[in-house]
Amino acid sequence: MTRKPKIKAGILGATGTVGQRFVQMLENHPYFEVTALAASDRSAGRPYVEAVRWKIGEGPPAYARDMLVQECRPGLDCEIVFSGLPSDVAGPTEEEFARAGYKVFSNASSHRMDPDVPLVIPEVNPDHLAMVEQQRRMRKWSGFIVTNPNCSTIHLVLALKPLQDAFGLRKVMVTTLQAVSGAGYPGESAMDLIDNVVPFIAKEEAKIESESRKLLGSLRDGRFVDADIVLSAACNRVATQDGHMECVSVELGRPASLEEVAAALREFRARPQELELPTAPCRPVVLRTEPDRPQPRLDRLAERGMATVVGRLRPCPILHYKFVALGHNTIRGAAGASILNAELMYAEGML
Repeated sequence: MTRKPKIKAGILGATGTVGQRFVQMLENHPYFEVTALAASDRSAGRPYVEAVRWKIGEGPPAYARDMLVQECRPGLDCEIVFSGLPSDVAGPTEEEFARAGYKVFSNASSHRMDPDVPLVIPEVNPDHLAMVEQQRRMRKWSGFIVTNPNCSTIHLVLALKPLQDAFGLRKVMVTTLQAVSGAGYPGESAMDLIDNVVPFIAKEEAKIESESRKLLGSLRDGRFVDADIVLSAACNRVATQDGHMECVSVELGRPASLEEVAAALREFRARPQELELPTAPCRPVVLRTEPDRPQPRLDRLAERGMATVVGRLRPCPILHYKFVALGHNTIRGAAGASILNAELMYAEGML
């Protein structure tokens, strides 16, 4: 079988926390070749190794070190772009790239809730990618924008999807304990986090509640229809480096035994696993039975950081069941999510 040629890819916001993950995860990728790195004006024109304050290992991959950083404007030598831009600048920049014909895979929140922009987790709602053609037609541009969810939403919804499919979902309550890397670099002050928990993350609760309903909803007659689920989120910042933990309670659509719920989580597989996509985890949900797991330090890199780890599954005296979910917030919760969206579209012939 003849292998398709690699697609040229650019990274917007390449020097930031999420941008660095893109650079790391796209090294030697079988589908995509990074041919352009772009960042703010103060970084443009400098070799990447000089422009970046590398934070996720010994240093940037060899392929990226001497690449000159460019401005975040159309004209980059690539066909698709992965956007790790901050949300305050991502919106118009991503639109400019899509208008110029680039296929944009965005980690930013700017367009997630747009009525014509797919918000996608490949194991959950790959059918929502069909909205791309309507987006192109309505906006009269040759490119497109596809988004992935918030880092907490991704891991919550990956744990909820098997339950929705098997039993239905009525109500969900989630309390998050979110790592400091979720705020980017330099993030929040150490003085605010040492010996402390901050019970507020701006806009986070609203994102989890609205994005989850869109992801678990349907695409009907050319529009997204939210899932009919009551969802309440409470978000906290804790002094963990990486790995968002979530304490979840659910009310199912029909009665189910603990064994049935455990089996639904453990056996969950979807389109990325069928296609054996390069970044896809073999097990999107890893179920642990130890009484004190998952833990960020021990479990955040499960399946190379691309899985959601669920543990402490037990009956809930108020709703039906409760559990703890954990996932890596900058791998599956950010860059890895965008890359997996692009891999799915590549494998399905949509690029």
